[in-house]
Amino acid sequence: MNLIDINGRKIGLGFAPFIIAEMSGNHNQSLERALEIVEAAANAGAHALKIQTYTADTMTLDNDSDDFFINDSNSLWKGRSLYKLYEEAYTPWEWHKPIFDRARELGMIAFSTPFDETAVDFLEELNVPLYKVASFENNDIPLIKKIASTGKPMIISTGMASIAELDETVRTARAAGCENLVLLKCTSTYPATPENTNITTIPHMKELFNCHVGLSDHTMGIGVAVASVALGATVIEKHFTLNREDGGVDSAFSMEPHEMRALVTETEKAWQALGKISYGPTNAEKKSMKFRRSIYISKDIKPGDILTRQNIKIIRPGYGLEPKYYDLLMGKRINSYIKKGTPLSWNIISS
Repeated sequence: MNLIDINGRKIGLGFAPFIIAEMSGNHNQSLERALEIVEAAANAGAHALKIQTYTADTMTLDNDSDDFFINDSNSLWKGRSLYKLYEEAYTPWEWHKPIFDRARELGMIAFSTPFDETAVDFLEELNVPLYKVASFENNDIPLIKKIASTGKPMIISTGMASIAELDETVRTARAAGCENLVLLKCTSTYPATPENTNITTIPHMKELFNCHVGLSDHTMGIGVAVASVALGATVIEKHFTLNREDGGVDSAFSMEPHEMRALVTETEKAWQALGKISYGPTNAEKKSMKFRRSIYISKDIKPGDILTRQNIKIIRPGYGLEPKYYDLLMGKRINSYIKKGTPLSWNIISS
């Protein structure tokens, strides 16, 4: 598969995971707070800042029927009207440019999730370098075609999608012009639980669709994300806020700056630890070889003495004969005076 290069930042197994801070609606309808979130994400080491591009009218209908209300008793948004929720959460389109500009000034890649074709056209005017597709839109084939036609890299969350649905989505994206694709394992609950995350799917998804893979993570903490790196995740997305106590539509399952900093650090460590298949001492371990066990004289002996369990021992350090020769040495005669603490070698054994 192709190595993905986005404004000099490379995505692939040979590089540290690409960490995306998702602002979503955590700006709480304040541009000043939105820009503070951008700065906090940059200071925490996130590589990219993502927002969402929609209006309530491009997401749903302003309708009073039950279909347009959230009735799940376990939902953070139980009882809320979809339309009112999206009105509260949306990022005003006139904020996009100052948010993107600030992110770029701070060295981050700035992009968005469009939710309809007008959002794609708008984002093209802002020259975003890539696009994200949310889990709830991964079955919107016309939208997939529209985004793919830009020719820019696409990151698609896979929450709720069956293999057949993902196959159609991936085939559509590639046929419409997408050459650089990342699929993110995602559990579309807010927050998600580790036991419902199933990150073992990540390597399977990579093999099945021959593309880069990652994780859109709604669990609390960083454990799931770090573990995903060991399974091949090259992209990790986490919702981000300044402080969960400030509230906001997504704040309850969003990371704070110190947590994002830990995520960046620990996922990079996990990636570094992958290395390659390796046995035997590494270069760094060679100095430690002397502390392995070997056979030593444990009692002063003289010529003609016989080696027994009373005068040789398997101990550290490792300058003597290897422990595998211990039984073979039993009963052998010694040809010289040897002091206690001498590493055993073949040249002191009588022929």
